[in-house]
Amino acid sequence: MFNINYIKVDPTTYLMKFENGALTKKGAGISLWYYAPNVSLVAVPTGTTDVPFIFKETTQDYQEVTVQGQLVYRIANPEKIATLMNFTIKNGHKELRYESDDPDKLLNRITNLVQVKMSAAIEQLNLRQAIMSSQTLVRSIKEDFSQSDVLQTLGVEIIDLSIVAIKPTPETARALEASVREQLLQEADEAIYRRRNASIEQERTVKENELNTEIAVENKQREIEEGKLKSERALAEQRQEMQREKLDADIAQEQQRQQLVDIATQNECKQADAKAYEIGATMEALSKVDAKVLEALTMGNLDPQQLMAQAFRELAGGAEKIGQLNITPDLLQSLTERIRA
Repeated sequence: MFNINYIKVDPTTYLMKFENGALTKKGAGISLWYYAPNVSLVAVPTGTTDVPFIFKETTQDYQEVTVQGQLVYRIANPEKIATLMNFTIKNGHKELRYESDDPDKLLNRITNLVQVKMSAAIEQLNLRQAIMSSQTLVRSIKEDFSQSDVLQTLGVEIIDLSIVAIKPTPETARALEASVREQLLQEADEAIYRRRNASIEQERTVKENELNTEIAVENKQREIEEGKLKSERALAEQRQEMQREKLDADIAQEQQRQQLVDIATQNECKQADAKAYEIGATMEALSKVDAKVLEALTMGNLDPQQLMAQAFRELAGGAEKIGQLNITPDLLQSLTERIRA
């Protein structure tokens, strides 16, 4: 009524009031009354906007991939973008409705910019690299956005960019799966081969250790045997030395004995010579004595039996002169008793 309207925007909307071509009021989340015939209202949304996207791109090796992700952006400078794009709202509507399609164009511009950056990055990678490079692509495109003149001119700020998946075509995916499957099987075979080699290597190491142990034991036993032989040889040498010393001692003792025997023989010879000399001197002296005297001297030292034997011998010596002589047992007993007495 009377073309006087009331408008109120939320805090995420930046409202600018132009009256007769001049900016008279602006702010986020403000409310105001305005006269519709000579007032233009510009409402720029400053909240974040989520833009999901799906792009089909071609890799360096001419393989088609599908890139799925999401972009989050916001209008950081609403006054700057209001000078470049039309965000004028229609009067008389309770809901914000724009007079032009520039807000939708902004979304398309940002989406196209993301696609251009994404295409430029993926076409430098082969298929395998592209599938595995989602995080690398995100970092690269974010860095490009931070230096983008278009976004700075529009006053748009990129909040976040994420890539959900990079997928090849179904045929290529099956080929990759087969290739990866073969690679996995090959890696499994290589792992089995390495495990077997490791087992063989460990077994060889164990056998080498056992062989080294046996060699060490044999060397130790040989050292022990050599030590025993050396000990026995040393003992044998000691025994030989002791026998040699004993032999030398026996020889020395025999030599001493021989010397003693020689001395004893010499002494005995000297004693024999002295005794012979003594006997010779005695015999020489006795040769000068009468036989009867000697006989008498000798008979004085004889026992009764010897005296009787001597007497009978004398009788036998004079048997021719005696003739016949009878000797009875009584006579012998009588003579024996007398001789004993």
